[in-house]
Amino acid sequence: MNFIKKIYPYVLIVVTVLLIRTFLVTPVYVSGTSMSPTLNNGEILILNKLDKKYDRFDIVVIDYEGKNLNERLIKRVIGLPGDKIKYKDGKLYVNNKQVDDKFSAFTDDFNMSLFNSTEIPEGKYLVLGDNRIESLDSRRLGLIDEKDIKGTVSVRIFPLTKIGKIKEV
Repeated sequence: MNFIKKIYPYVLIVVTVLLIRTFLVTPVYVSGTSMSPTLNNGEILILNKLDKKYDRFDIVVIDYEGKNLNERLIKRVIGLPGDKIKYKDGKLYVNNKQVDDKFSAFTDDFNMSLFNSTEIPEGKYLVLGDNRIESLDSRRLGLIDEKDIKGTVSVRIFPLTKIGKIKEV
C-alpha cells in the first residue's frame, strides 16, 4: 500500500499528459518549405485539437495518407464549404469578390483552373501552402475532407527566438 502512495503522483502526471496530448494539444514539427516564409523547416508548433471551426487563412494540420505518403501536412485554408474559388492574374477571388491573399501572386492560374467556379462541397476545404511554388496541396491532392483536419496551429514553441503567436510575414 505504501508503494502505491509513492507512485500515485507519477501515474497521475503520466495519465494527465497523455489525456492532454490525445484530446487537447500536441506539438507538431514543420518539415519542408511549403509554408515559407510564415513557417520554416524544423520549427515546432502547438496543434490545437479542440478548434474544429476553420476560417479562411487559418493554418491547419492535415493527416494525409496518399501515394507514398503517410504524414501530417501543414497548410493554409483558402476555400471553405460553399465557396467558389478562382485565381485570375495572380489574385484570389472568393464568390466573385477579390480577397487579399499576400501569397496569391505565387499561385498559378492554370493549376487552380480545376477549382474555378466550382462550389466547394460541404465537409471539404481547399488548402494551399504559403510557398505556392513548392507546396503539395489541394492543387495536387484535391479538396481536403474535414475529418482529415486535426486542428489549427497559431503558436510556435521552437526556435526559442520565435516563441509565441505565429505572425504573418
